[in-house]
Amino acid sequence: MPTLQLNHAELRRIAETGRVHATHVVGQPGGWAVQINVDESEHLLTAQRSGSVRLFKKLETLVVYLHELGIDHFEIDSSNYDPRQLSTYQRPDRAEALKRVHDAAAYETWFFEQVEASLSDTTPATDDQDAESAFAARRAALRAKPH
Repeated sequence: MPTLQLNHAELRRIAETGRVHATHVVGQPGGWAVQINVDESEHLLTAQRSGSVRLFKKLETLVVYLHELGIDHFEIDSSNYDPRQLSTYQRPDRAEALKRVHDAAAYETWFFEQVEASLSDTTPATDDQDAESAFAARRAALRAKPH
């Protein structure tokens, strides 16, 4: 098993220089990993942020990814691949973030509807005389309060 790691940016640079000697797609529980042979050593493709092994859920996505890097020949080892493991892979942090985005969008829609309804209503909630009387009474009450 390879112990060296490289991320997407490093793999792109290596692929551009033509130093990729062999590529192996290896089935894992939960997806497909990529092993790259570079200068007589094996490397695992890792996620840039977490540094953990980068797993592709779909083989088709991985094929497109490798083709974009200019890697169009690779071997596939599916001996450890378990398609039942794919359904257990979840990102609860992303689900919660999307829920917050949807909630914010729904609130924004509701808020703008309320503003539009208020702006389109031409009848005032109170007339000027009543508003002036109410604020005069409040001012008088505040002045009468001991400091």
